[in-house]
Amino acid sequence: MTEPASPRRLGLTPSQTVGPFLAIALPWDDGEWVVPEGTPGAVRISGRLFDGAEAVIPDGIVETWQADAEGRFVHPDDPRGTTDPTPAGFRGFGRSATDEEGRWSVFTVVPGRLPTPDGATEAPHLDVSVFARGLLDRVVTRIYFPDDPANDTDPVLSRIDPARRATLVATTVDGGLGFDVHLQGEHETVFFDL
Repeated sequence: MTEPASPRRLGLTPSQTVGPFLAIALPWDDGEWVVPEGTPGAVRISGRLFDGAEAVIPDGIVETWQADAEGRFVHPDDPRGTTDPTPAGFRGFGRSATDEEGRWSVFTVVPGRLPTPDGATEAPHLDVSVFARGLLDRVVTRIYFPDDPANDTDPVLSRIDPARRATLVATTVDGGLGFDVHLQGEHETVFFDL
C-alpha cells in the first residue's frame, strides 16, 4: 500500500497593488468638472503625478472633495444642514485620470472657509485622494490656495513642518493654479495619516 503524499507547503501569495485597471472603470467624462464650464470665478487646478523616482504616473486617479464658495458641503452630513450649492451646478467632487504625461486637472471654485468644532476656521482647501499603481490604499493630502492670509492660521497647515508646507500650496500658473503630487522622494507631498 502506498502512503499518501504529504501536502506541499507553498509560500504566501504576495500582496498586489491597485491598478493599472484604474483608467478602465473609474474615470467618467464629467469627472473633472466640479462646476459647469463658464461658472463665474471658476479656476482650473492642474498638475502632474510623480512616483518616487520622479517618473510620471500615466494611469493614476486624483480625486478632490471640497466645500462650496460659501464654505458649505453639498452633503446631508454637513453639521450646518443641507443647502443649495453656491454656485449653481457645484458638485463638490471631482475625479481626474492622469494622462500619458501624468497630467490631471479639475475645474472648480475656491471654497469658503470652514468652521472647526472649536470655533476656529480652516483656510480654503480641497481634500485630495490619490490612487495609483504601487499603492495598496489611497493617499490623502490637501490643496491650499496661494497668497490666502488664512493659510497662516489654518489649524492643519500650521501643524506641518514649515519647510514642507509648500507641498500643500498650489502655485499660480498661466490661466489657473498648479499642484504637482510627488508620492515619494525629495519633493514628496505631505500626506495625512487617516
